[in-house]
Amino acid sequence: MEDNKKNALYCSHCGALIGEDEDYEEVNGEIVCMNCYENHTTTCDRCGSVIWTDDSYGDEYTTLCHHCYENHYTRCSCCDALLHEDDAYHLDGYDYCGECYRDEVDKLRSIHDYGYKPEPIFYGDSKRYFGVELEIDGAGKDSDNADEILSIANKDNEHIYIKGDGSLDDGIELVTHPMSLEYHKQFCWEELMKKAISLGYRSHQTSTCGLHIHVNRNSLGDTCEEQELVIGHILLFVELHWNELLKFSRRSEYSMNRWAARYGYEKTGREILDKAKKGNNGRYAAVNLMNWATIEFRLFRGTLKYNTLIAALELVNAICDLAITNTEEDIAKLSWSEFVETITAPELIQYLKERRLYINEIENIEEDI
Repeated sequence: MEDNKKNALYCSHCGALIGEDEDYEEVNGEIVCMNCYENHTTTCDRCGSVIWTDDSYGDEYTTLCHHCYENHYTRCSCCDALLHEDDAYHLDGYDYCGECYRDEVDKLRSIHDYGYKPEPIFYGDSKRYFGVELEIDGAGKDSDNADEILSIANKDNEHIYIKGDGSLDDGIELVTHPMSLEYHKQFCWEELMKKAISLGYRSHQTSTCGLHIHVNRNSLGDTCEEQELVIGHILLFVELHWNELLKFSRRSEYSMNRWAARYGYEKTGREILDKAKKGNNGRYAAVNLMNWATIEFRLFRGTLKYNTLIAALELVNAICDLAITNTEEDIAKLSWSEFVETITAPELIQYLKERRLYINEIENIEEDI
């Protein structure tokens, strides 16, 4: 009996006794019963060696032993994808898959591709945030110029990034991360604009440049239904006061129709919104609704004049306030003069006077740039 115990075989994995007439396998020199072998081992796709399933260094598509993984494979430092060493891209001591490598390289560029869209960084303490896209033209899609602008805007934090834009002749697009209105007013816009002018860029004094302002949808209401009601109010206001907004925008009718067309008047904001949802204008609408997180006011001609930029932000803010706090009936009855009487923002009042849009008060227009 003692001799039989000494010669008995036990599975190294589950401890079960392996009978004399039962088959078994060896894994890394250890005896394994057939049940454990079939259910808890696998084969390395590269060298064919048998390994424990839990010891695989591969992924759901590739099984690898430790030796093959260490000598022939790596993982993307960004998304953790398994990569054969021949397929890995190397940058600053890190390994990347092709897609993540392109993203990392793009981050290092001064001027990104048009489709570049980083994770937004919010600045300021507010429920409502404004993202600005400012096109400037005439001095080149030039990395050195972009670096000079970025050194001003991003000296403390990443406030803006720069993209190329096919609609420009020889320029770039400055894009801010979302900022509250007060943060925009304190931001180094004046210094940044002076630098752009000194480099030879222009914005108003071109036929190509626009100023686009994004507003976060969740600042317009807590639910989708509330947001759509307010957006309908905004669209109704824009249609009712199209002539005044065209004058405010500094665009020609031709330019407005091309880059920021109106949806067309209907009796209610809901009807205008329904028309907008059909998407016939694409994103080239006065109020673009094609972004899921923001609405985009595209009416304004580009500018490198500080007061004009702030006035556009203040106008958008005033329109949003009006749309939230008033009924559709109130908005339909409201005249332009009654609307501007409610405005207290000094930059906007000055601009309205310059454009002869402020209750019979006129102020000399300083040349826009």
